[in-house]
Amino acid sequence: MLADYLINAFATLFVTIDPIGLAPMFLAVTSGLAGAERRTIAIRAVSISAALLLAFIFGGKPLLTVLGISVPAFQVSGGLLLFVIAFEMIFGHRTQRKSDTADKLAQPEPDHHGHGQDVAVFPLAIPLIAGPASISAVILLSSQAETGVELAGLITVALSILGLCFLIFLVADTIERLMGATVQLVLTRLLGVLLAALSVQFVADGAKAFFGG
Repeated sequence: MLADYLINAFATLFVTIDPIGLAPMFLAVTSGLAGAERRTIAIRAVSISAALLLAFIFGGKPLLTVLGISVPAFQVSGGLLLFVIAFEMIFGHRTQRKSDTADKLAQPEPDHHGHGQDVAVFPLAIPLIAGPASISAVILLSSQAETGVELAGLITVALSILGLCFLIFLVADTIERLMGATVQLVLTRLLGVLLAALSVQFVADGAKAFFGG
């Protein structure tokens, strides 16, 4: 059913992109910048991420065909990759890794030439928003779309989550202050459990199709 597909797509992309968890990362890489500069970076990062994810939504399945990879095989491999991401979320490794990446890219000189454009591309757009997990997820979901309506629904879901990322970037400092470290840790772990269940379902569906069950 279309509703089931869209709910699955939203849950998978929301967890893999993790808009709320990106708030402290955005603050780290834009530390010391004015509000207008942060908005510019947010727009650029989300735009680049949207272009990348849309490219893989439309080109992911043809790419699998060219490489000779069946959809069930990618379902299994993609599900395993998402399970690894879920494992990292549950035990806090992914949050720490993202935080370390953001800290390394945060520059002490906010007016350094090209700094804003650099952090918008890396690490914000790639890999924090459009990373291996979210790219694998959109390829996986697009390969499961059986109709044009489902594909259009996937595009709408992806763009809505990226829009949510943009809104969260604009109020990142408020979100981080209100949530606190404890709430963020609890939320990340809960989302990790959800992603683990979704990834197992992807593997099960792929294995069933692969072996003709």
